[in-house]
Amino acid sequence: MTVQPFVSPDLIRQRFSKAMSDMYREEVPLYGALMELVEQTNREVLAAQPDIARQLDSTGETQRLDMERHGAIRVGTGKELATLARLFAVMGMQPVGYYDLTPAGVPVHSTAFRAVHEAALQVSPFRVFTSLLRLELIEDPELRAFAESVLNQRSIFTPTVLHLIEQAESAGGLNEHEAKEFVLQALETFRWHHSATVTAAQYQTLSAQHRLIADVVAFKGPHINHLTPRTLDIDKVQAQMPVHGITPKAVIEGPPRRHCPILLRQTSFKALDEPITFTDQYDTRGSHSARFGEIEQRGAALTPKGRALYDRLLNAARDELGDFPNEGNAARYNELMTQHFGEFPDSVEGMREQELAYFRYFPTEKGLTAGSLTSASLEDLLREGHVKAEPLVYEDFLPVSAAGIFQSNLGDAAQTHYGEHSNRQAFEQALGRATIDELRLYAETQRRSIEECAQVLGVKLF
Repeated sequence: MTVQPFVSPDLIRQRFSKAMSDMYREEVPLYGALMELVEQTNREVLAAQPDIARQLDSTGETQRLDMERHGAIRVGTGKELATLARLFAVMGMQPVGYYDLTPAGVPVHSTAFRAVHEAALQVSPFRVFTSLLRLELIEDPELRAFAESVLNQRSIFTPTVLHLIEQAESAGGLNEHEAKEFVLQALETFRWHHSATVTAAQYQTLSAQHRLIADVVAFKGPHINHLTPRTLDIDKVQAQMPVHGITPKAVIEGPPRRHCPILLRQTSFKALDEPITFTDQYDTRGSHSARFGEIEQRGAALTPKGRALYDRLLNAARDELGDFPNEGNAARYNELMTQHFGEFPDSVEGMREQELAYFRYFPTEKGLTAGSLTSASLEDLLREGHVKAEPLVYEDFLPVSAAGIFQSNLGDAAQTHYGEHSNRQAFEQALGRATIDELRLYAETQRRSIEECAQVLGVKLF
């Protein structure tokens, strides 16, 4: 009997990302309109700014541009989180970073499941921001016990996908037939359910504690709550959204507009109010808002020094604003952000010289044909034009940005203040492993690119 070869986890992830996008486009038509707007904007930017097109081509970013970038889900128990980690592992996705959203009044902590090597990211940059509800933050002990009992009664994974996860773990992968079935079965965990698993009164009690608690506890599964395409000009998309019947957030999250983008900028349309039925109301409907559309523009990954500068400038702008950014102060907030971030170098050379960002290094045509080099420093190679540096794309999320997106789509009333502090240890215990330090991944990618340049050019670096 012929043994079928395993399908690459990267290809399974790519297929799953496409299937997820198709499902979400069908479930949330406004997301489809958003995708079309982003695709149109990207075409216009590439046509009008050939330098950007050349940069994306040279770094391999062009082929990634139209792929789905990230989704987000929220689970209720450590067991659900641990099983999701196993499911994502089949697709070559590992938990990167730890995010505590309680300072923003959101009772969850999170990680991002994604590929960790630049070659895998080129195949599919899909990632899922995954949050675990912190049941201990529910103040009412009776409500906390009720929420826990509801969550313990549900199973968010199909029996078939659990079998296929075990198959992948024991055999070392999935063949073509198994991979196709895995994508279909895994998709069911992320599907929207119009029927709640609680009564209308129970839903209201959960929602009164926090709307996100109701979103996690009151349904069969952790429906995907948004998907995010990548744009090359988020300000243009933000301005065009109303023209296409989409109401955007007042403020773009993240750093201000720059010549050399850094980290992550994102905006969204507000969560849709969708009809649902409760267990005691078969003929009448309630409503629930959770799902929305988001757009992102990604920039350079920052070093610890760069992150410290970013945090300081961001905090200075927000302190001077004196309030959470909203529709009433959006213009003032944008002014303050631009003003304070004038201190952050806005050129590739400036960020590299001050060691504020991570870079990938590529041999140039001049370097490949030089032929006489035996040893040199990286600075020598850059100065002579034998090597070029391009900012390394930021693949992760910002706690402040993530919290801002949560807040803006849950409503102002969701900004509860929690006295508890970060509990990374409990999160990683539930996860079943430690999360990966994203800064270490960027440093490793940068190091590999330097070593590859030296090898290709036949140069010993000193």
